[in-house]
Parts: sequence; C-alpha cells; structure tokens
Amino acid sequence: MVVVMAWLADLRARVGTGDRGLRRDDPPGVVGILAFEAAATMARLVSLHRALSEHEVRRLRSEIMRSQGVAYLNSTDQFLLFRLACAELMDDLDRAAAAISHLGVRCRGALPRGFASIYADFKAGGISTDLRRLGMGSTPKAVEKRVRKMERYVAMTARLYAEMEMLSELEASERKMEQQWRRYSGPIPMQKHIAADPLRLEIKSQRQRVRRLKEESLWSQSQDKVVERMARAALSVFARICAVFGQFVPGLPDNRVSLRPRTYPIFFSKHSSGPMERPIPRESNVRNSAPIFRTAEAITKPYADWRKQLVAPPTTVGGSGLARRYANAIVLAERLHLMRSGGDGLDSEEAREAAAVREELYGLLPAGMRGTVRAKLRECWRKDSGVVDQWLAKGWKEAVGRILGWLGPVAHDTVWWQEERSMDRQQRFDTRPRSLLLQTLHFSDKEKTETAIVDVLVGLSCVCWYDERRLESLRC
Repeated sequence: MVVVMAWLADLRARVGTGDRGLRRDDPPGVVGILAFEAAATMARLVSLHRALSEHEVRRLRSEIMRSQGVAYLNSTDQFLLFRLACAELMDDLDRAAAAISHLGVRCRGALPRGFASIYADFKAGGISTDLRRLGMGSTPKAVEKRVRKMERYVAMTARLYAEMEMLSELEASERKMEQQWRRYSGPIPMQKHIAADPLRLEIKSQRQRVRRLKEESLWSQSQDKVVERMARAALSVFARICAVFGQFVPGLPDNRVSLRPRTYPIFFSKHSSGPMERPIPRESNVRNSAPIFRTAEAITKPYADWRKQLVAPPTTVGGSGLARRYANAIVLAERLHLMRSGGDGLDSEEAREAAAVREELYGLLPAGMRGTVRAKLRECWRKDSGVVDQWLAKGWKEAVGRILGWLGPVAHDTVWWQEERSMDRQQRFDTRPRSLLLQTLHFSDKEKTETAIVDVLVGLSCVCWYDERRLESLRC
C-alpha cells in the first residue's frame, strides 16, 4: 500500500496540471456529448469482465476449444488456443484503455489523468496491482456491485442515444413541414404555431424524455468520476487476465498481481472433477491439427503487440480474406439442407426459393471451388452410372448433415463475431461476453475448410437432383 501511494504521488508530480488539462479554479465538468463514447468503452469493459468469469472460462476450455469444428479446422493445442484467447482479450482491453486515456485528458484526478502511464506500468509488471486501492474491489460482491452500476449507466445512455435520434427525426419532420408551408403559402405570412399541433406536442414530450435521460445517464455525470470508474475497471480486468492466463502466456506479469481473495480458479485439473487446481501440463498438449504453429521462441518470447498475434497466416481462411464469404456460403448450405430435409418435397414457391438460395450460394464460391465441385460431381456420376437412388440420396443427406453439424457452428460464430464488432448502436452498447476469433473461420485451415464445403455442395447437389427426378416421375 505504501508503495502504491508513493508511486501515485510521483505520478501526480509527473502529470501535473499541464496545458491539456483543467486549471484548479475551473468548475468540475460533466461528460456531456462524450457520454456515448464513454458508454461504449464501459460496455466493452463490462463485456470483458463477464468473459473472464468462472463460467465463461470453463465454457471456453470444455466447450469451445473442444468443439469438433475448432479442433479439426483450427487446432487441438489448448495451450495455443489459450494464448489466442488471451491475445484477443488483451487487444480489446488495450482499445478500452486508449479510450479511457483520451477521456481522461481533461480530468483532475491522478488516476484518470495519468491512466496511460499507470496502465503501461502495470502491463510492464512495474508495480503490484492493489485491487483495494486501484481496482473495483477485493471481494466478488463489491466488484459485482460496481459492474451492475456500470451496466445501468450503459443501458440508460443507450436509451438516451435512441431517444435523441428519435427527437432529431421529429425536429427534421417539423422543419420539412415549415419549408413546405413557406413554399405554398406565397406572400401570406405563416400562421403562429398551434399549441395543440400533434407533431409539436410529440416533440415537446420527446424533449422531456431526453432531458430526463440526460440526468439519469452518463451525460450529466462528473467526467472525473466516470473516467476513474472505467480506469479502475480496466485495471481489475487486467488483473483477472493475469490471474487466468498469466502463467501460460509470456508478456503477462503472473506473480506481480495481488488478488486477495482470488474470485475464481485459474485453470481446472485434467478431469475437472473437483476443486483442486493445477496448470495444464505442457506434455499433454496435442500437436496442431491446423496451420497455427507455435515455436520454442513463441513460447518464451513476450508479446510486444497483442494485435499482431491475431493476424492469421496466409494458409488460413482469415489470412486469405475469405472468412465472411465462406461463412455466408455455409449458412446458405445449412438453409438449403433444411429445406430438403422434408420428405414431401417442395411446392412451387419453395422450389423457387431453393433455386434462388442455390444461385446465391454458388455465387459466393471462388472460381476454383466451383470447378472442384463440378469435377467431383462428374466423378460421382461416372461412378454411379448417372443414377442416384433413394438410399444413395439418403446417405448423401446424412453425410451433409454430419458435416454441417460441426462446420455450421463455426460459420455462425464467424458471422456473429463480425456483427458484434460493427458500429451498430445495439452492438456498441452490448455488455454480454463476445465470441472469440479462435472459434471462427479466421484461423481455420483453408484446404480443410474448402474440402468440407465442397463435400457439402456435392452432397446437396445429389440430393437435389434425386428430388427433382422423383418429382418428375410422379408427374408422369
């Protein structure tokens, strides 16, 4: 504690009250229009906090990393997958820290104003993280109380954003009406506003809602207090990342972070059968099943830039820039397979819809994959003498279902990952844990992914061909 207080005093001396900050006689400022940037940053911090809960860490190891799609397309090396998860979480935290530093420029307090230096020192392991003094609290109950308060602020600020958008639309409609009145009224002076005009009554009511939400949201809060709350949250999240990943990821201070008491286990034993905790034995790691390789240098060398660790190799789907394209193709294949799963065939409208889906699906494929699909179809026709009977079609349908059973979730996670990181208002203020790159097609082996997609398309083509021939025979 003495070390932390002395260090903060030294930080005040270094930061001072330079030209970029407020003078001592300036009135305390409120967040104001920066409330939306602050709410987005606060939502990111809450999302990171939720992602590091005991439940989410257990789900990461026991469900996500061991799912068939991730294991086959990405890697079976849990040690490596943990490192990728840590890199993405740290990259998100670094983005939040940059926003906090930007918002803290005009703050007075040593923690908000000097957060950039504090955060850099913590990452370098230069000072022990005292969560009682610099974090959100030392007990799970205290931390959860502050997190729920941050969630309420984010929710109210998101509502304020929506209501201000609605008010802007109403005021634009009012201006449009006034312009039309001036255009058609000629030299006749415009009449005074009628108090009972429905549009103006709605605008008045909307302004009252906006005014009330400004008082309840981050808009009217002290900027110093808001930035300090986010700075403490960021330091607590960093401490949790160190507790979960520190002894497995170089670049994290695994023994300088003070967590008393520890709120959840670091990792679970091999069988996760009880409260005993121990690190994952390195000798139990399985060799990669995809082109994400780790070397001895990568294991011992600390990370200088977390974002660089998330760059996919050229032999992966993400490295080729095809992740979203292939994900959309797989989702369409799932839709087509579902349409063909019924035993009664398709009516005329459903047949047109299925044809449109097939056309869109094949339009997403690169020329090389379309050629591969045609070549495999010719091979199938030659092998089966151009005849697809009921049992062969059923076998293809079951095979397609099995492949989509593990390929589909990876595709959906890819689409969801990109939607979560869009600039849409609903996503910016979302406080739920986000999906991770390791569960998407970003790191997936390109050759394996393309082979699986081709097999699905060949199987669907055989099923569609059989259904069409069967319907033609029934009409005759």
